[in-house]
Amino acid sequence: MPAMRTAARPATTRCLVVLLAWVGILAAITTIAQRYGFSTLAVDRAAIIHALAGDGLYAYRSPLTHLGTALPPPALFVVSPAVFLPLPLAGWLTALAGVAALGLSMIALVSPVARRYGRRPWPVVLAAGALALTIEPVRAALGRGTLDLLVFGLITADIVALRRGAWALSRAAWWPGRPASSPPRGRTPGDLLRRGWATGAWAGVGVGLATALAVTPAFFIVYLAVTRQWRAALTATGTALTAAFAAWLVSPGETVAWLGEVLWRIDRTGPVEAISNQSLAGVLARIYDSATTPVLLWLSFSLLLIAVGLIRARAAHADGDEIAAFTLVGLTVAIVGPVTDTHELIWILPAVLILIDAAARRRVTSPRRPPGRRPGLAFALAAGMTYLLFVLAPMWSLPGPFSANCYALALILLVNALPWRPGVAPAFPINRWLGRVSSAARRRPATADLGGGGSSAAGGPHLARRAGPATNRPGGPLPAATIPPPRDPGR
Repeated sequence: MPAMRTAARPATTRCLVVLLAWVGILAAITTIAQRYGFSTLAVDRAAIIHALAGDGLYAYRSPLTHLGTALPPPALFVVSPAVFLPLPLAGWLTALAGVAALGLSMIALVSPVARRYGRRPWPVVLAAGALALTIEPVRAALGRGTLDLLVFGLITADIVALRRGAWALSRAAWWPGRPASSPPRGRTPGDLLRRGWATGAWAGVGVGLATALAVTPAFFIVYLAVTRQWRAALTATGTALTAAFAAWLVSPGETVAWLGEVLWRIDRTGPVEAISNQSLAGVLARIYDSATTPVLLWLSFSLLLIAVGLIRARAAHADGDEIAAFTLVGLTVAIVGPVTDTHELIWILPAVLILIDAAARRRVTSPRRPPGRRPGLAFALAAGMTYLLFVLAPMWSLPGPFSANCYALALILLVNALPWRPGVAPAFPINRWLGRVSSAARRRPATADLGGGGSSAAGGPHLARRAGPATNRPGGPLPAATIPPPRDPGR
């Protein structure tokens, strides 16, 4: 009897935690919905009703905001069921779908970090999810009824696929013969699904669907091509084109209108000079006190930020941190877009996670701490300040140019200074690192200190050569004796 009572306690605790989590989620959605009123979903829903009545889909303008829908045709098919439901019910269903996508993304991103430090994943994931619900981008995405959290979840699924594919290839290279844990070789649908899950064969599908829903994730396809992840890049391109072709078959007129006119309007999602626009174009428009942005100046600085973002993302990929690489691309897309509303800044979540992880790694792996020096304190302060900034949203309450452009300035700083963590989430087999070991990396002795990131790939081969495949498994531990020396994340 005592043993049965002891076994029943964890199940009761889990049920209580799940119940409290759902109560918290429902309370959060209720509060957020009262503030934002599912405004974006209301406009998209009214535009679809307008189109079903025989008028043009993109010709509709809201009588309150004078804005129309800016979603591409594939995304409108996702929103179209809202026409047959009352707006509050449609908004609640959209918000619950967004919370589900956010929860799955938190499991994929936070669980490996928790396991790396010997923590139980589910309490850390619950805490991270609760904190994520408090930041302005998540609040705005849920309250306005947008698809940004679904887009974020689709791209995160591709990160998981790339990591699983890399680990499957690495396991095949290091383990002689066919591993017992490999999926069966049958051709039944269940066997194919298990094999696809084990090998990450779906890499690129998430980015392709996200591109079809929001257009701007096409930058991730460019990143996949820059890093020579050709299979994922081709899969993403094919998925996006297939979705666009399907939308053209269903609604050719609206698809042609979108590609020929709506796509090229800079202000299609809102006024450029509005405070809610936290992109570089919005900053320049507010500086020049103009209804539009100086195009040449905006394009010049945007190209510079794109180059910096892609170069640093490629370096993070080469050092084995695919999460940081995708985060840098997401932050770059947000800052260079013509109109980037607050609900499109979801990539601030993994950026804060990376800063916290970099601070913890510095603190845990520092063998000697000089008096008055706290390893990782700078990264911890940066994570805390970034989180508070995106919780408080000072652009709505404080006057002044700094508060009006605070999110855009934070994005620019993160694109230029976000660290990465060598070897934590490689998207390629670790045997690729072995062939890229330089003579300097071979001569460098192992050290227990760890930097927050680096742009050189030397740390990757050094880590893989000394540690073997177990240290590079997604979420696996990193022995202190095999961690590369610290590097400046900005170089």
